[in-house]
Amino acid sequence: MKYFILFFTFTFFSNFLSAQIDREPIPEPEVTIEHSKPGNHIFGRIIDIQTNKGIEAASVQLFEKITNPSTGQAQDSLIRFMLSKTNGDFSFDKISLNKDLEIKISAIGYAPYSKDFTIPVEVSKDSAINVQKDMGNIIMSREHEKLAAITIVAQRPAMTLGIDKKVFDVDKSITSKGGTAVDVMKNIPSVSVDVDGNIELRNSSPTIFIDGRPTILTLDQIASDDIDRIEIISNPSAKYDASSSGGIINIILKKNRRHGLNGIASLTWGTPKRYSGNANLNLRQGKFNFFVNGNYSYSDDNSKANSLRENKNKGVITDYFDQNTNNERERKFSSIRFGADYFLDNRNTITLSQGFVVGRFKTYQYQEQQYKDSNKILEKYGTRTADQGFQFNRNNTQLLYTHKFPKDGETLDVTLNANYGNVKNYATILNSFYNPDGTQTGDLSHVQNDGANNNNQLTAKVDYVNPLGENKKLEAGLRSFTNNYESYFNSFSVDGNTETKLPLSNNYKYTENVQAAYFTYTGILKNIGYQAGLRGEYSKFAGTLIDSARKFGYEYPSSLKNIWDVLFPSLYLSRKLGENDEIQLNYARKVRRPDFWQLNPFFDINDPLNIQVGNPRLQPEFTNSLEFNYSKNFKNNSNFLGTISYRNTLGDITRYSDTISAEQYQHLQDAGVDPNAIVNTFINADNVNQVGVELTLQQKLAKDFTISPSAYLGYRIVNAGGDSMNLSNEGFNWSAKFNADYKISTKNESSVFNKLAFQFRADYHSPRVIPQGKRLERFEADFAMRKDLFKDNKGTISFSINDIFNSQRYGVIYDTETFYQEAYSRWRVRNFRLTFSYKFGDADFSLFKKNSSSNSEDNG
Repeated sequence: MKYFILFFTFTFFSNFLSAQIDREPIPEPEVTIEHSKPGNHIFGRIIDIQTNKGIEAASVQLFEKITNPSTGQAQDSLIRFMLSKTNGDFSFDKISLNKDLEIKISAIGYAPYSKDFTIPVEVSKDSAINVQKDMGNIIMSREHEKLAAITIVAQRPAMTLGIDKKVFDVDKSITSKGGTAVDVMKNIPSVSVDVDGNIELRNSSPTIFIDGRPTILTLDQIASDDIDRIEIISNPSAKYDASSSGGIINIILKKNRRHGLNGIASLTWGTPKRYSGNANLNLRQGKFNFFVNGNYSYSDDNSKANSLRENKNKGVITDYFDQNTNNERERKFSSIRFGADYFLDNRNTITLSQGFVVGRFKTYQYQEQQYKDSNKILEKYGTRTADQGFQFNRNNTQLLYTHKFPKDGETLDVTLNANYGNVKNYATILNSFYNPDGTQTGDLSHVQNDGANNNNQLTAKVDYVNPLGENKKLEAGLRSFTNNYESYFNSFSVDGNTETKLPLSNNYKYTENVQAAYFTYTGILKNIGYQAGLRGEYSKFAGTLIDSARKFGYEYPSSLKNIWDVLFPSLYLSRKLGENDEIQLNYARKVRRPDFWQLNPFFDINDPLNIQVGNPRLQPEFTNSLEFNYSKNFKNNSNFLGTISYRNTLGDITRYSDTISAEQYQHLQDAGVDPNAIVNTFINADNVNQVGVELTLQQKLAKDFTISPSAYLGYRIVNAGGDSMNLSNEGFNWSAKFNADYKISTKNESSVFNKLAFQFRADYHSPRVIPQGKRLERFEADFAMRKDLFKDNKGTISFSINDIFNSQRYGVIYDTETFYQEAYSRWRVRNFRLTFSYKFGDADFSLFKKNSSSNSEDNG
């Protein structure tokens, strides 16, 4: 089956490219002989409004308005095209007379220009020879200057609500300045962040993209100052990866194409121990656009966690266990990303970029443990220290090619994206146990770990868009994804100078492949717009435990009988109820494939009381997602979005916990594992059903005062179990976020209070059911203020308090037949940050100086 799919993919791809090559030449227009003379000539010069110099490589297109004989409708026919010369000149010969013509001019970084005109026949056909039409100097204004003028009247909102996605402007988030992508995510409605910095979108795990492509970076490895905006797509269509069952969060990094040299630099200082610096530079000249940004970040946190457990036998408490942990984390990483756009001509652009991220993290953990009998009398206590180090190198290389066809809106995009890097880690763990009187019981347990891995991902994509007429569009594409991962992990029990290798040691490798093809068709039927799509994906995961030669993984489809498992349809329906109201109904089928850690049967004893292990028998889960959306725009730039969602997931990958078995304890006891440890793994639940309502309002109360409240209400039903266990559970949960933005504007522009902005954010999550218990409620609030400085607001200083009440902690309760456990942990503590940033630019800056002849030509 897989060979059939690969053959189909190759054939489709080949025919697809052939079709593009065949259609590439622009047909020469039919010209009436008596109205097209060799001397009929139009010409002009394109001028920059600021510099009064000519604009090089601007696209100049000449259209003739003709009547389609089959439809009787007027349409534009492209008859001439050129790029302007170094001094901005353009000219066309052999132009038809007495015809309705239109000239269109566009250039990167400039507002477009168009004008209708004719060249009349003045006396006779013969006297029309050598007709000259001078279009004069055509003045082009800078696009960003035009936008800046508009911004003075109405600034771009922090969040744009759309039917298919939300777009969050990161520059408006004062509370995340000097932080990471995790800080940004906390500002976005329906998005939550857990104790480890993982993201959930409406209680599901979304797919994270950077610039629309996969990444091996985690969110806390991306500086917030590098991010331009974030797109939230809650129910992606067939155009997107089928594995995006939890939605897509697309992080768009900063880059612009303004002419000349532009940039922004910032410095951040914070407490406890936070320092960072960031710089973004962009240079646009001629056919090239160069960009580079760099970042350095350092933080040092001290956080606490605790766990209280009751062990049970047939519902009767047998003993108690208490654990208190203190974590000291030092984190520092640096990144640089650079690249260039090359505009071959108006229709072809090539972009090449390279990124490097380096991180060095250290953690020192001290843990105290108490063991009590059924009467809560201390039987023994223990201490555990862990000195751990983690360092990584993450690299990304991208090559993008975009071709615009003569037909407006018809494009071909080819993308090659490579993520590659390595990780090294180590840990020294000491476990000691004592009697109540302080005498040591048993020997000191000393475990030494070290490991490393290499990860290489390659994604190749081809996307084609073809507008078929008004309100009609065809989109199609191919995608190939390969992920190679190889790792080793060695664990030793140390007794003096003797090291004994433990069964925890683990060497493994895996290869993951996904081959996909999709198409979508967009149209309108009466007053209902629609988009129908279908995606097909072949996927294979092949993992090997090298030491034991044990293999694990999956392949879909493995045979023709489960072909449905690789087909993912989507349907979007929308209707305008008025100028400012719209409703939409959409459906999509998605898949979530188990990742390596969920599959790998390796015991992670980083916390010897809460052990992690994968399940190689896991299978992918499949989700049917349905959404109904209603959006309304108000006159004062306020808007509302309401969503009702339903998700049915078959084979949901569900976390499952149980006390350690005698066999497992025998296997792990040399590593200092406790006989009462909890083993956490994963199973496939029968099904999970979830219904939710999300309400988001962006309300402008005054000219400089905006509030953005949002709320999510959901009900979740988990059906899971077997002969020996029942994990079924159900319950209601809700969350709410509130953002408020206020800016002081005074008539006295020199006032210290003028342009002083304030931002407040609060976030609450109610308890939420999980198969064996519930996650506990949590609350967090942030505050920030910003002051614009200097002429044209080139400077900015901001101050923020993250987690004002120091209340952000994450809790979970497990309630099973064998144990009851309540645990709390913190990811970081309250912190204060002060950030200064400065913008600069020179539209006339030139990296490549022109020769004297060129300069004289420019001024001629």
